Amino acid sequence: MTKRFTFRKPEHLCLKTEIDALFTAGSRSMSVYPLRVTYRMLPYAGSGPQAKVLLSVSKRHFKHAVDRNRAKRQLREAYRLQKHQLVEALPNDKALHIAFIWLSDRPVPSHIVSARMEVALRRIRENIALS
Repeated sequence: MTKRFTFRKPEHLCLKTEIDALFTAGSRSMSVYPLRVTYRMLPYAGSGPQAKVLLSVSKRHFKHAVDRNRAKRQLREAYRLQKHQLVEALPNDKALHIAFIWLSDRPVPSHIVSARMEVALRRIRENIALS
């Protein structure tokens, strides 16, 4: 069976209550420049995706929408191509909510964003294995 490298709407973290819960106590975070990653483990009920993701690029960092959209596109693409490593490492009874927040004030080449995303996902997998 071939892997499907998709990032569909149900995998996006959209509900305000879920986003607020992600940024409260009990969440873990790390920085892998140009990203800040915040994540939270939750019980998994068996329906919907096991991992949900929020992508954020602040207007403070990029004043022009075209630059913010490019950074979000880079984040989406890097996550989409590497998420299978994270989902395979998740226990069947756990779900994961993740926020990727852009920190850099300058555009970053896509290959660097992809490499840093790989480092961030590997560190999340290691932390999941420890807990």
